[in-house]
Amino acid sequence: MSWPLKASLALVALLAADAPAQSDDERLQGAVAKLQPERPGTVDAYVLVAALDADPVFNREAREAGRVLARRFDAEGRTLVLAHDEGDDKADAEPSPSELAKALDGLAAKMNRDEDVLVLYTTSHGSPHNGLNFRDPGRGEAVITPSQLQAMLDHTGTKNRLIVLQACFSGQFVPVLQAPRTVVATAASAQKSSFGCAAGNDWTFFGYAFVNQAMRQPDTFERQFRRAWVTILGWEQKAGYDPSSPQISVGADTANWLAALDAREPKTASAPVGRPPEEVAQ
Repeated sequence: MSWPLKASLALVALLAADAPAQSDDERLQGAVAKLQPERPGTVDAYVLVAALDADPVFNREAREAGRVLARRFDAEGRTLVLAHDEGDDKADAEPSPSELAKALDGLAAKMNRDEDVLVLYTTSHGSPHNGLNFRDPGRGEAVITPSQLQAMLDHTGTKNRLIVLQACFSGQFVPVLQAPRTVVATAASAQKSSFGCAAGNDWTFFGYAFVNQAMRQPDTFERQFRRAWVTILGWEQKAGYDPSSPQISVGADTANWLAALDAREPKTASAPVGRPPEEVAQ
């Protein structure tokens, strides 16, 4: 290799090293810009999945859950995932409370806020009487309270909402988020822990049973939740755990949009991806 060519390659490498990394906002804005527009007359689902804790299990769960929910709700091209990357398995942007709020607003800007459905799935640790934990070594720690999440959702201006929260004590969000046009499902009651959050797991109990198993089987959303509830209870009883008591609140005015999403779900099942939680596999 000639010296001029060596020098040119070295300069390119140096410039690449010195180039600023794409910011969180830039990465998220790019992902939002690629979202497909809503279809007039069709109840479209716009899906956001967020891992709010840096533990690998939550990030693995979020990335695969994004794929499952996109398929389940006919939301390919209308789904965002906030999570840490793992090798070639990339998310749309890094998670944080501020990015969560911006992603919700970004989805809402693409939606028909009266007709379409905002679907949110979060996975993290939870704190009793406080909310969802955010923890990232590079970004610090915070708690998203029920009232703060409600404010984020209200800021979007969306009417139809399907909110699924995987965390200990996540049932505390139900009284705040429930509404006539909202469905809220949580991995645990306000007083109970949920399970399966060991760092080496691919899924939590709730994520594996509900998203990775039940939501891959053709059925209504409510029956998928009930099926997961039974599965989780069986695992907890076998392991000797105090039951987590997953919760669901179905608003009185959700039947039409739930039926529209259920009608467009895949008619064939798909196979689970990843390993069941280690406590279940034993």
